[in-house]
Amino acid sequence: MRRSRFVVLLSSLLLAVGTALTGAAAAQASPLAATGGYVALGDSYSSGVGAGSYITSSGECKRSTKAYPYLWAAAHSPSTFNFTACSGARTGDVLAGQLAPLSAATALVSLTVGGNDAGFADVMTTCVTQSDSACISRINTARAYVDSTLPGKLDSVYSAIRSKAPNARVVVLGYPRFYKLDTTCLGLSEAKRKAINDGSDHLNTAIAKRAANHGFTFGDVRPAFTGHEICSGDSWLHSVNWLNIGDSFHPKASGQSGGYLPVLDAND
Repeated sequence: MRRSRFVVLLSSLLLAVGTALTGAAAAQASPLAATGGYVALGDSYSSGVGAGSYITSSGECKRSTKAYPYLWAAAHSPSTFNFTACSGARTGDVLAGQLAPLSAATALVSLTVGGNDAGFADVMTTCVTQSDSACISRINTARAYVDSTLPGKLDSVYSAIRSKAPNARVVVLGYPRFYKLDTTCLGLSEAKRKAINDGSDHLNTAIAKRAANHGFTFGDVRPAFTGHEICSGDSWLHSVNWLNIGDSFHPKASGQSGGYLPVLDAND
């Protein structure tokens, strides 16, 4: 009798352990819990400027139904979806106005931020309207800012996200290279195009390092955009758009669906 009871007890224990391990493996395989929410933060690259189909209620934030956060939510049906990304946002704007939906129930957070802090719009305006030397000088100023000041600002944002969403997987997405090089292309000189690409790489390196230091995932979109840069003949990015200047140097709908969305999918 004692042996029979021992065997039954041992079998029950092994079954319970096996069930627990199976549950743990399933949880690892699906980081976004079925009951979890998704919050999309950040700047115009996350809100979807340049993609069209803007949500009327989003006003000047220009949140698009063709932006990668909206597309991801439509495909995965999280329990809640909060889309607070906003055109023109800097790190301080994310801290001040975008974090309210975060909570312990948040399972996934996506984010692009840092480009506006580094002076993205002014860099591109300078490079389009002024000389090669002026363009390169302005980019060097931006690079110095990325080295000296941006890391601390990113740290503040990332720390606040983790504090408000302690259980979330956080995916920090980067920025594409803008130009295909070594090809005939009207507009900016090769020197300007190379300097802009190098500046984007420098920014991505800084963002990736700070994200890793906080235990976040960095989603590098540059491989996805390769072959689809401005001057490629199949660009997923707007060049200068004189009719709608705000779209300039932002992803088209194809860049959101073909560039950003797959990277988030691969890292969610």
